[in-house]
Amino acid sequence: MEVIENDSDSENIYMNVEDVQKTPNQNETYSNNLNTTIEIPASCPRGWTRFLSSCYRVSSSLKSWVESRQDCNTTGADLVIINSREEQEFVSGLGKDLWIGLTDIEQEGQWKWVDNTFLESGYWMNNEPNSGGYPFGDEDCAQVVSFSPTISNWNDFQCSRGLYGLCEQKIRCTTQ
Repeated sequence: MEVIENDSDSENIYMNVEDVQKTPNQNETYSNNLNTTIEIPASCPRGWTRFLSSCYRVSSSLKSWVESRQDCNTTGADLVIINSREEQEFVSGLGKDLWIGLTDIEQEGQWKWVDNTFLESGYWMNNEPNSGGYPFGDEDCAQVVSFSPTISNWNDFQCSRGLYGLCEQKIRCTTQ
């Protein structure tokens, strides 16, 4: 069960987000006696998959890392940021080599997510990242490699190479 908490005046609001089932783009509104309103998107847009508190979409064609990110941005999303082992297992289970939202293009060896947070720990393959194991240039963008073990399948790869991008859109809850 996913819990949404709003600690307003020491009162918590708990909801099971999985119980909200509406058509796409409809919202369910909940209120408490403190006039706090929480809107919960009912489901992911058509063609997206829900996992925990995000919606995910694999791009339909092979693109560079930058093009994949731009494709995600046109839908209000960004390349995926992997925050937990559960999310890593979910992404790995998609069965494709995928761009994720991680790069060290600004400074070699300083891996940052697309939200500008630094990577604290990762799921790198053995001897990765190596930024140069490939003879044709720097490897500054991260991919998930589908044929590798679930918990050690990140690889640094040339950003210009074509892969599928994995877009993530956080499910936003608003309080008023």
